[in-house]
Amino acid sequence: MTMKLKKIYTILFVSFALTGCDFLDFDESSGMDKEEAYAYFDNVTRMVSGVYRAVPSDWGKISDALRESATDNAVYTWTNNAVWKIYSNAWSPINLVDDRWEEFYQVIHDANSLMENFSEENLKRYEWDKDYADNTKRIRAYMKEVEVLRAYYHFELAKRYGDVPLMTRTYAMDEINHVEKTSFDDIIAFVNSEIERLLPDLVKDQNELFGETGHINKGIALAIRSRALLYAASPLFAGEGAAAKWEAAAKAAYDVIALNKYSMPKITEDPLYAKDGGNGVLNSKQLIWEVRGGENNTFEARNLPMGFEGAKGGNTPTQNLVDEFDFLDGTPFDWNNPLHVAKMYYDKEGKPTRDPRLYLNVICDGMNYMNQVVEPLEGGKNGTPIEGATTTGYYLKKLMNETVSLSPVTPVTKPHHYPVFRYAEILLNYAEALNEWQGPTYTDQYCKMSALDALNEVRTAAGMPKYTETDKDKFKALVKKERRIELAFEDHRFWDIRRWKEGNLVEKIYGVKKQNGTYQKELIQNRIWQDKMYLYPIPQKETFVNDNLTQNPGW
Repeated sequence: MTMKLKKIYTILFVSFALTGCDFLDFDESSGMDKEEAYAYFDNVTRMVSGVYRAVPSDWGKISDALRESATDNAVYTWTNNAVWKIYSNAWSPINLVDDRWEEFYQVIHDANSLMENFSEENLKRYEWDKDYADNTKRIRAYMKEVEVLRAYYHFELAKRYGDVPLMTRTYAMDEINHVEKTSFDDIIAFVNSEIERLLPDLVKDQNELFGETGHINKGIALAIRSRALLYAASPLFAGEGAAAKWEAAAKAAYDVIALNKYSMPKITEDPLYAKDGGNGVLNSKQLIWEVRGGENNTFEARNLPMGFEGAKGGNTPTQNLVDEFDFLDGTPFDWNNPLHVAKMYYDKEGKPTRDPRLYLNVICDGMNYMNQVVEPLEGGKNGTPIEGATTTGYYLKKLMNETVSLSPVTPVTKPHHYPVFRYAEILLNYAEALNEWQGPTYTDQYCKMSALDALNEVRTAAGMPKYTETDKDKFKALVKKERRIELAFEDHRFWDIRRWKEGNLVEKIYGVKKQNGTYQKELIQNRIWQDKMYLYPIPQKETFVNDNLTQNPGW
C-alpha cells in the first residue's frame, strides 16, 4: 500500500481495537450519514483499508505464543500462557483459545456493507477534477480487492471451524441469529469461483495501480486459491473424490508458477533472511504477500534468550524439529550414530554441519547471536534453572530482527513484516498435490513441472542436494519433511498437522541436554491430543443465540 494508505490502515486498526464498533455504521455522532460517507474518495479508501485489517499473521496470536508452539515444532516456556490449555486439553467452547469467529465475521460484514452501499454515482461530484479518472480506477480496483478478501476470510473461518455460515450480504438483527452452516466444500467452491470471477479485473503488479503496493493482485488471489484447494484435498476435508481435488489443487498451484513472477533466490542472497529483516523483506523475489508492521522490538523482547537484556524467552523450538534437518550432504540425522551426535550443529573447526535452514530457524548451543555466544542448555548462562529459560535447549531465530536493541537507555526498533504467502509454499503445495494425484515425475500440457522438480527447486535454493525419490509414498514423506523445515514458524505446521490428520505427532515433545560432553535427547513434555482438536470449537455464546449453529464433534 502507499504510505498514505498504510497510515490510514494503522489509524483504522487502532480505532477498531479501542472501540470495537462497526466503522461502516455511520450516524449523526460521526458527523456524516451513510450517503455522505460514500461520497468521498478518501472515505471509501479508508473503508477498504479496514477490510484488510484481519489478514492473518502470527507474531504471537495466543497471548504472545505462536500457533507453532501448539505443534511439535515449539514449546512456549511460560506455563501461564493460554497455549498450555491446548497442551492439557483444557480449552472448550466457553474456555476458548485463539478464537477468531467474531473477528472474521465482523470484517466480512464490513466488506458486505461496503459492497452494498458503494456506488460510483456518489463520486460524480469530482468528475471535473484532474485526478478523477485515476481515482476512479483506484476505487474500482479496491472494490475487487474487497471481494477477494471476503472470500479469503471465509476460507480462514472454514479451515478453523469446518462448516460455517457463508455470508455474502449484510443481515438484519432478526436474521443474523438464524443463519445456517454451509459445508466446507461449498465454502471452498465459493472461494474458488470468486477468485476465478475476479481474476481478470485484478492488477498483475503494482505498476498497474500507480505504484501502490500491498494490495491484492493476481498472484495473491491465485495463492489464496492454491492454499484453499490444497486444504480441501487433504485427508481432513477431502471425503469423496479426493483425486479430483488433488488435481484441482495441483493446477491451482501451477497457475501461480505459470505467472513467471516469483522465483527462489538462494537463501544466502534472499533479503527475506537478512539479519535486519525490515523493509528488505519486501524486496524478496519469492514474497507474494505480507502483513506490514510498524517499527518495534516487541517480538524480540518476547523471544530472545533469557540472559539477554530485556528478554523473556517465549517460543522455543523443539528437538522434534531440529531432528528433521539433514546434514549438508543430505544424510538424515540419526541419534544412534555417535558421529552424528558429535557433529550435531558444528564440526571440530566450528563449521556448520546441517541444512543451512537450521541456523536460520533455531538458536542452538554455541551459536553466536547478536554478538553473544548462546548457552541454552541446563547450567548455561541462557539455560535452566534461570526462570523462563528454554526447556528444549533452543531459542527462536526465525522472524527475529537481530538489529534491534532492548536497552532501556538506547532502545532500537525496526520494521517487522510477516510473510503471508511466499513462493516456496506454492512449490510445496504443487509438489504435494501433483504427487498425490499422479506421482513425483508426472507432467502434462497443463502441469509442465514435475512434483520432484518443484520440491528440488526449494532444496536447491536452500543449498541442499536434490532428491531423486520416485516412490509416491516415500516422496510424500519428503514433501511433508521439506514443508516442515522450509515453512517453520510461518503458521503452517499447526494447520498441516490438522489437514493431514496427524495430531498424534504433538503428544511427545523432546529437548536436548548434555551429559559428560555428549548431547542426549530428552522427553520434556507429554501433551494430550484428541481428534476433536482437528477443528476449533464454535464459541458457545454463538450456539446459544443461534440454534442452527451445531457444535463441532467432540466439543
